[in-house]
Amino acid sequence: MNIKKAYVDTSGGQIHFAHKNGIGIPIVCFHQTASSCRSYYPLMDNEVIQNSMYAFDTPGFGNSFDPDGMPKFEQYAEWLIEAIHALGIKKCHLLGHHTGAAICVEFAASYSKEVESMILIGPFPLSESEREEFRPHFSTPIEPNKDGSYLIKTWEYLTELGADKDLKNHHDELLDHVRAYYSRYQTYSAVWDYDFTAQYKSSSCPTLLMAAPDDVLYPYLERSKILKPDAELIEISGANYELALDSQNVCLEINRFLGTSK
Repeated sequence: MNIKKAYVDTSGGQIHFAHKNGIGIPIVCFHQTASSCRSYYPLMDNEVIQNSMYAFDTPGFGNSFDPDGMPKFEQYAEWLIEAIHALGIKKCHLLGHHTGAAICVEFAASYSKEVESMILIGPFPLSESEREEFRPHFSTPIEPNKDGSYLIKTWEYLTELGADKDLKNHHDELLDHVRAYYSRYQTYSAVWDYDFTAQYKSSSCPTLLMAAPDDVLYPYLERSKILKPDAELIEISGANYELALDSQNVCLEINRFLGTSK
């Protein structure tokens, strides 16, 4: 694995990221809640993708700083965009998974000249009422307790989402979620307040849409295509952990798309 890790300063604090060298326009990656940049290692370690790649820990996750209060979603995106600018990246492809897809959308809508294309795994153009339906299940923190039962509760929560299809992935996700038990609450609260649909519709770059049929956001994949008819739509596998459980196919589709979007 030829992945290097480092930190970059932003106005909020230090953001941790992983990087692999490559050629051409870099791919900038944003993870789902409550994973970390580690979820992109299977892609970064795959020789199919020749581009350089940067995968960031969203504030509150992995090894990035923990934000105070209840930041708005746009603030999370701006911290990550600050990190990208601080690294001197002037043009990039965006790759985002679930919450990370919304980071891509915010970036593409706000800094369109810097975005060559975006790849969204599990996009979610939800109505306000649909966002409120998601809020209770995905925003309630699973807090530490003295008997440690929160660890089993987190493990079972991940099982429901399909993480158990691979033991290493299940274990890695447990560690990420336990570290980010409060950040999960902060970020999901911001996500359900965010109008993904409006920013998604205003973005204009070439777009690839992907999700597995057993991904919780799969029901909104076709809607994403309808809202952006020029986007490509590809069905993959891996439940809510496509990056780990269908990494080879994801890499092949990304490589194919980037070859046609340049």
